[in-house]
Amino acid sequence: MLNCKHVLILCLIGLTQCLGAQTKVQGEKVTTLTFDGMKKNDEVYLLSLIRSRQGDPLDTIKVKNDIQRLINTSGIGHADFTITEVDAGVQLSFQLQEIKTLLPIVKLGGIEENIWFQLGFVDINWKGKGQTLSTYYQNNDRRHSGQVYYRIPRINNSLWGFSASFTKWSSREPLFFPEATVNYYYDNNSIALSGIRNFGLNNHLEIGGTYFIETYSKTQESLNNETPGPLSLQQPKYLGKIEYHAKKLNYHFFYLKGYSWKINSQNVFNTLDKTWFHSVAFQGKQFFKVGKTINLAFRLRMAISSNNDSPFAPFVADSHVNIRGVGNRIDRGTAQLVLNIEHRQTLFHTNDWAAQSVVFLDSGTWRNPGGELRDIFNHDQFRLFVGGGVRIINKKIYGAVLRIDYGIDIFNKKQKGVVIGLGQYF
Repeated sequence: MLNCKHVLILCLIGLTQCLGAQTKVQGEKVTTLTFDGMKKNDEVYLLSLIRSRQGDPLDTIKVKNDIQRLINTSGIGHADFTITEVDAGVQLSFQLQEIKTLLPIVKLGGIEENIWFQLGFVDINWKGKGQTLSTYYQNNDRRHSGQVYYRIPRINNSLWGFSASFTKWSSREPLFFPEATVNYYYDNNSIALSGIRNFGLNNHLEIGGTYFIETYSKTQESLNNETPGPLSLQQPKYLGKIEYHAKKLNYHFFYLKGYSWKINSQNVFNTLDKTWFHSVAFQGKQFFKVGKTINLAFRLRMAISSNNDSPFAPFVADSHVNIRGVGNRIDRGTAQLVLNIEHRQTLFHTNDWAAQSVVFLDSGTWRNPGGELRDIFNHDQFRLFVGGGVRIINKKIYGAVLRIDYGIDIFNKKQKGVVIGLGQYF
């Protein structure tokens, strides 16, 4: 029988051997670098994500950081590595577990007399090179919308990239006049192009422009009543934007840890009245992993624009954008402050599937068009919704999260609604 002393000695010997083996290969030349399990991903693309190189001395700390970089990319669910000694040095092999990145877009939401749904597909690892291709159809209260979007973040793995899109958006929009709220049919047809400059793997600057035409026309019920506002209005516009994105997020399957933020500045020129419109928006996200089964998620959005006294204000309160249960386009403003908080509790977790319960708080406030900035702190402008939901997660498909949420206004229990979609809310 082995006593405790013998067991301790054996453990120390094993640990010494492991450290000795690691020390022996540390600094040895990497003669071969391979990716095992690679099916869709492009090898040149994967090499651009890591710092280890064939011909360099082996650095195990760098290799472990490379593992996290690979896991953080969209097409890889998990990764590991092996080091094999050979005559001239070592062979470094990354074992990859690829996940599917082509998935459907299925979203649904609404409250009484206000229903919308979206159908389409998106691949965020198009051609295995980290590119994004998406298209969808959306129906807002029986009005038809859609988009085609293509993004290459790095052309030939360089520091430069671009994105392009064509969007048709049609909806019923309430516009808020002093005399009354008037419903309009709203159409926005746009074509956009942006250039991308990357700064490392986690930061990039995007500069672009959009040409779009906005059209407003009163709904039939508004025509039948004496309501304020023009009968119809069409406005061709040019938009220029500058965005900076910073991200330091680490993924472990469906858990997130770290932060991301972006700041966006837009300038819009109206070709009809030759006027300019300006806006600046900041959005930040923070994620904490608590224990083994809890993910805390926070999103803060702050935005301000030219304070035109117009019903066509840019920032909205909307169920499928910022406040679950509030409805579609129920309020507009020229400044905005929105906070979303989620407690995601894992209920079960297998090799292929997982489920989470979610408790959330969505709150927001707006400055009325033409109003003062202190309107943001007006109790009447404040919305506070609380609710809960579930997430059904397929770990083999990137972003394959079926989301169902129910939110209710704690100040007005009659205002409530369900939001259904694919992907986490934020």
